Amino acid sequence: MSKNNLIPVTVLTGFLGSGKTTLLNYILKEQHGKKIAVIENEFGEVAIDDKLIVVDAGQEIYETQNGCLCCKVRGDLVKILHELIETKKQLDMVLIETTGMADPGPVVQTFFVDEKVQESFRMDAIITMVDAKHAELHLTEDSDHRMEAYQQIAFADILLLNKIDLVQRSDRDKIISRIKEINDVDIIPCEHGRVDLDKIINIGGFDLDRVLEREPAFLKEVEEGDEGHEHNHGPEHKRHDELITSVGISEKGELDFDHLNRWIQSVLASLGPNIYRMKGILNVKGEDDRYVFQGVHMVFDGQQDRAWHEDEDRTNKLVFIGKNLKREILVESFKQCIVNN
Repeated sequence: MSKNNLIPVTVLTGFLGSGKTTLLNYILKEQHGKKIAVIENEFGEVAIDDKLIVVDAGQEIYETQNGCLCCKVRGDLVKILHELIETKKQLDMVLIETTGMADPGPVVQTFFVDEKVQESFRMDAIITMVDAKHAELHLTEDSDHRMEAYQQIAFADILLLNKIDLVQRSDRDKIISRIKEINDVDIIPCEHGRVDLDKIINIGGFDLDRVLEREPAFLKEVEEGDEGHEHNHGPEHKRHDELITSVGISEKGELDFDHLNRWIQSVLASLGPNIYRMKGILNVKGEDDRYVFQGVHMVFDGQQDRAWHEDEDRTNKLVFIGKNLKREILVESFKQCIVNN
């Protein structure tokens, strides 16, 4: 099956009380014209409205009144995905809720390691839902929740800022600026968990070309590197900078593919658990095509992309977002992959 025919999968994470339950119930109830399978972590805190589904104790997949599917994960996520494949239902999207888990890495990994899953689904994006009313508290309090909040924002390809009706415009703008200091992604303001579903389906968060079309800031961030992220925001932001940073690498030159492979393996082995997201476009010696990659933790997907245009800048550009990343070590070790003419 071609990539375009694969069912896009979105992973939904978010702050406690951010409105994930409201969003999921909206998807399962409203006549929005989409066929969506919502995979709910049964052991999490989200409670899908029981009135929306006909409960059968022997089933894990239920069809709702509007034609969407509600799936309860009682065991292995792969098992549920295989069952969805076997239903042969035409779906516009699969949405996986990861309540109580800041790290979506294990869920994302499922779509890169299981062959049957790969033949039917493709990872599209990670969406983080933020409570506009309490975001400032989550991002400043000295507790484990603060670190979790930063992680959830760092992982996101797109962010839903919910409950904007409960805050002043000036406070909303302040929250948006704060979020973009952690991860400069598209932010969709919304109320009561209602969002145009076309804005969260097929956004191509794991398709680097589409990332670049949607996020010109990606290239700007790389060119500035860490220098573009060091501002004087006071003690709270200083602590954040020590925890989660964005490291950009921008280097001209052709790369030796064998050296590049060894470098990537080394980075994943030493920093994998600390790397929340990574993405890049690389210029490999002897290749007419760009080499692009995306990654979450130890999950890495790299492949040849379209051909370089004749007048295109072939500068290697990479971005890492994670915890305790050392810019100098990453940059200097990457330079060792450049072929010396």
